[in-house]
Amino acid sequence: MLIVEAAGIALLNWVLGLVVDRQQMSLGGLDPDAMSVGTWVAGGVFGLYLLLCGLVLLRMAVRDRAPGRFARILLITCAVAHALVGAFAVGLVGWLAFALMMVMLGLIVLNLLAYDETERPAEPAGATAAPDAPRPA
Repeated sequence: MLIVEAAGIALLNWVLGLVVDRQQMSLGGLDPDAMSVGTWVAGGVFGLYLLLCGLVLLRMAVRDRAPGRFARILLITCAVAHALVGAFAVGLVGWLAFALMMVMLGLIVLNLLAYDETERPAEPAGATAAPDAPRPA
């Protein structure tokens, strides 16, 4: 779902950038070209961020392991971003958008809590040598 959301965010910002560019809108005297380019860049960066979060979740599912420290921090920031976007979406878009953002937030948190960081897969027998075994010369 995050990969679809990443594509949707990038597409939405691309369309908004086109609207600003074609109507020559200005906000507080800012250059319309700078505003449209800024919208495209922000949409691309946020889309790549969501795509990276989706790939981290996909990697977690394929490997069936808890994420590492960096991936866990990335997913926590993604969850916080969804909570904030959901809070803003209530007033701007409506309750349906809020509900969708909260579903995404819940799914990300569920994935973070589903894997216990202390659980390690069992090592195969004979994979490690005894610590006191003498080494051959």
